[in-house]
Amino acid sequence: MELCVVNQPIQEVPTDAVIVSLFEGVTVPTGATAAVDQALGGAIHQMIAAGDFRGRKNETAVLYTLGRLPARKVVLVGLGKAEDLDAERIRQAAAAGVRKAHETGAQTVATAVHGAGAGQVEARAAAQACAEGIVLGLYEYEGFKSRREEQRPPVSRVVLAETDAQRLAAVEDGAQRGRILAEATNFARTLANHPGNKLTPTDMAEAALEMAREFGLQCRVLERADMERLGMGALLGVAKGSHQPPKLIVLEYQGAPGDRDILALVGKGLTFDSGGIDLKPGEHMEEMKYDMAGGAAVLGAMRAIAQLRPAVNVIGLVPATENMPGGGAQKPGDVVKACNGKTIEIISTDAEGRLILADAVAYACNLGATRLVDVATLTGACIVALGHLATGLVSNNQPWAEEIQRAAAATGERVWQLPVWEEYKNQYKSDVADLKNTGGRAAGTIVGGMIIGEFVGDTPWAHLDIAGTAWEVSDVPYQPNKAATGVMVRTLAQLALNLAQGRAESGAAGRAPR
Repeated sequence: MELCVVNQPIQEVPTDAVIVSLFEGVTVPTGATAAVDQALGGAIHQMIAAGDFRGRKNETAVLYTLGRLPARKVVLVGLGKAEDLDAERIRQAAAAGVRKAHETGAQTVATAVHGAGAGQVEARAAAQACAEGIVLGLYEYEGFKSRREEQRPPVSRVVLAETDAQRLAAVEDGAQRGRILAEATNFARTLANHPGNKLTPTDMAEAALEMAREFGLQCRVLERADMERLGMGALLGVAKGSHQPPKLIVLEYQGAPGDRDILALVGKGLTFDSGGIDLKPGEHMEEMKYDMAGGAAVLGAMRAIAQLRPAVNVIGLVPATENMPGGGAQKPGDVVKACNGKTIEIISTDAEGRLILADAVAYACNLGATRLVDVATLTGACIVALGHLATGLVSNNQPWAEEIQRAAAATGERVWQLPVWEEYKNQYKSDVADLKNTGGRAAGTIVGGMIIGEFVGDTPWAHLDIAGTAWEVSDVPYQPNKAATGVMVRTLAQLALNLAQGRAESGAAGRAPR
């Protein structure tokens, strides 16, 4: 899909549909909406007066122009109350509007930059949020059906109409950034939506290599022999039950050559999780194809970072494997050794994510990481605690946790920090090894994250548990129903952008929080 910006009044743009917005409670349209209303002979004003459109959040309505505009239809979208307007509200409104236009059969669409006028949102930020909402909202997973169901033709072109020439550069910059971030999110969505037989660890590694070639990243893939040489017994233990060979994907981006600081992004890449010997219940097990959503988020974030070019060094690591109950699978009671020398007693083979991440985060530290984030669909306990509305955050460093929360707030991806208290460590003490791989049901999200934290040393680290946010039915217009959300791609990319901005503002190489 083409997304572009034009310096032209929206009522003059020749497209199938134009999209304008309205705040809740407004009785007289202003800005682009007023211009379209005037061209329609006051039709929008009449709808408002009749109570047929109130401007409520994500409310939509369609009007036919009857030849009064070059466009055939006008889509009205509600922004909700003016005092509640922010980038997330704009993002949702843009998605709601373009999805409604698509439902009417529009293939070319023009939209106002919602919130940049009366909403008083800075033009660049408003354009970025609009672009994100449009690209995310139009995403569809094609899947593997032999015959496509009859459906509306896709939207091929979306135009952001901006009449203020002085704001044009800012709108173009914001739209470009939003498109990059949203397309990277859709890339991650598609990877996560693939079934396990179509996205094996080998397939995931090949997708990473192809993406790296396209966007200029360095990429190497560690094979089983490499992991054995490095002593990655935790990762290899999980892989023992599968016929599919494990892979450790390593991507590198150098935006600040010579800088000693390295941001490491690590994503869980379980391309299918049966639970191993501790087999999961059969109901909904098909959803375990999404257990690599953390790895997909890291690949998507690295794709965005490569295009946005922040002045910061970033490495992305994805330990990819299956967790299967084969004859060679590891068993409860087994003891494995990670690459940093720590031994782990296997209490549950279904607590496998922390095992593969243990080796991956330890290896990231060996590669020189000075700040680290891991992303994983780690625990069902996180869904119990936070539902499907927020990602759980566990960290060993409060300034670093706050840095991640700031990045998440900018993207509209909710993150909620959980406590890390010394007493929780008692839950995963082992009698036969350095630690156990689970501490039981109590505080499951916290303990699961803390177990990963045992393998980072003093490196500022945070764990993001996306078990509740990686896929689910959602009433957010830019999130697909019953499919992967691509959550944390934009937050991780924003984190890199924020670090680069902080580095530039300090006038020196960034310092890792201590």
